[in-house]
Amino acid sequence: MFTCSICKQTKSPEPNSCGTGWGYMPSSHDTREKVCYACCGEHDKASMRDTGKAVLYLTHESFNHGLPGKYRDWTDGTITNWPGTLKLPCRVKRGSHNIARIRYDAWFKFEGKQWHGTSYGDNTQIIRCKQTKG
Repeated sequence: MFTCSICKQTKSPEPNSCGTGWGYMPSSHDTREKVCYACCGEHDKASMRDTGKAVLYLTHESFNHGLPGKYRDWTDGTITNWPGTLKLPCRVKRGSHNIARIRYDAWFKFEGKQWHGTSYGDNTQIIRCKQTKG
């Protein structure tokens, strides 16, 4: 059991979960204040609104190479934060990269605004996202 430093609720980890149910905010590593997963999601949303940038995680299905032409490198995916309390559906396109060999571009909407993210290589789920001007 722990008390979230943001919402002040006493919580315990989810049953049958391998997670702790809490994390630390980047600014609280010195004080080690625990923050529940739900508040982590709200913090990530607020940060996206304020900065127009985010480092999140990309998951997607395998690409279907049986599709014709320009559609063969597109698939559906999901952009999430670390605890999974922020989930955004996205459209993913696979491309090439001169060093990582594979590049994934994802487009999604957050609160009605268009965002774009890029992930390099097949050995990571980390995607760097930013709000587009359009």
